[in-house]
Amino acid sequence: MPRNRYMVSIVFLTFFVMSLLTNILGPIVPDIINSFKVSLAAAALLPFSFFIAYGVMSIPAGFLVERYTEKPVMIAAFLAGTAGSLSFAFHPNYEVAIISLFVMGSGMATLQTAINPLLRVAGGEEHFAFNSAFAQLIFGIASFISPYIYSYLVLNLNTARASGNPFLLILEKLTPAALPWASMYWIFAVFTLLMIAVLFWSTFPRVERTADESAGSWSMYGALFRKPLVWASFLAVFAYVGCEQGTADWISKFLSSYHGYDPHTTGAVAVSWFWGLLTAGCFIGMGLLKLFDSRYVLIGTSLGALLCLSAALFGPARISVIAFPTIGLFASVMWPILVSLGLNSVSEHHGSFAGILSTGIMGGAVVPVIIGRIADHFGLRAGISFLYLTFGCVLSVGFWAKPIITNATLSSKKSSLAMEVQ
Repeated sequence: MPRNRYMVSIVFLTFFVMSLLTNILGPIVPDIINSFKVSLAAAALLPFSFFIAYGVMSIPAGFLVERYTEKPVMIAAFLAGTAGSLSFAFHPNYEVAIISLFVMGSGMATLQTAINPLLRVAGGEEHFAFNSAFAQLIFGIASFISPYIYSYLVLNLNTARASGNPFLLILEKLTPAALPWASMYWIFAVFTLLMIAVLFWSTFPRVERTADESAGSWSMYGALFRKPLVWASFLAVFAYVGCEQGTADWISKFLSSYHGYDPHTTGAVAVSWFWGLLTAGCFIGMGLLKLFDSRYVLIGTSLGALLCLSAALFGPARISVIAFPTIGLFASVMWPILVSLGLNSVSEHHGSFAGILSTGIMGGAVVPVIIGRIADHFGLRAGISFLYLTFGCVLSVGFWAKPIITNATLSSKKSSLAMEVQ
């Protein structure tokens, strides 16, 4: 099938919008606490409600896509994103926020399931690896931009600077003066509505799924669930996403509480750089994986993340504000390594196994809540220290993983060439 550059661009745009909606939770946590007068644990229920949707929807979404195809399912997913955004935009209170984020998370989980096979067909199988890497770069760029949009809106709404800006004037009328950060949900609604319009008028290619991309049957899932290795791999992904979101969600609040940094400026920038370095680190990680066994890379980056976590929690202000974002640099390569080690450790049912691993994204729901509960009783520094356990789980994979196929390195290629010559 010829390459469909238009459809590839649609997939890239979908990744961008998904990231805008997903990674704004960290910067707004301090505002949620101050605006709604809730505890740290209650604030953590917001990312919980968003990411628990991945655990609920990842496997069912695969069946929906197989039955109804990508286009209607993606439109339905963005409709969920619009409904969730508008429900909070019209009724900005804590209870509505919980429900709206679950609805938005369900939509994002469904999109995650639909777009990868679509990218393979639209971009061509031979270009899938490159396009996937580029899609992750776009996802990271949106993660970097999102906190800056938030900061701009919070600092400029209801000020003299808004008087000459029609965009800000409209948002002022729609958003309660006491909750300028809630204007982000109007932005989300606009983006999701635009995506619905774009998808509606787009012609989708027919996607023939390979065995690895098929959602599989319930019997396949049952066979996989009986393997201890599958559970271990699931827990490793669960722990990693918990590390990622547990760090991002609490950076701004920690810097504000312990070092007095403004969450609307310094805190938002620190979160932005966390996602920016998480993206930039992918390029470094790709180089390391060409030189070393992925298990050794995982061990090294896990130790680096733990050192940065220690500096962030116990170092002075000028160190903490740098160390927190730097955790993202070391965490950047963990996700692809964990997924590849898991999938390369079983000989069958890779599509179903991928669905199980995707449900591990709900670690981003559970870990921030645990941090919040601990923080309410013993302080936020003690709460974030829970990440020593989750990073430790990721570190352990480098020691116990036994993949059937290891990653190709330059040295392994040289060895295979030498054997062919002989």
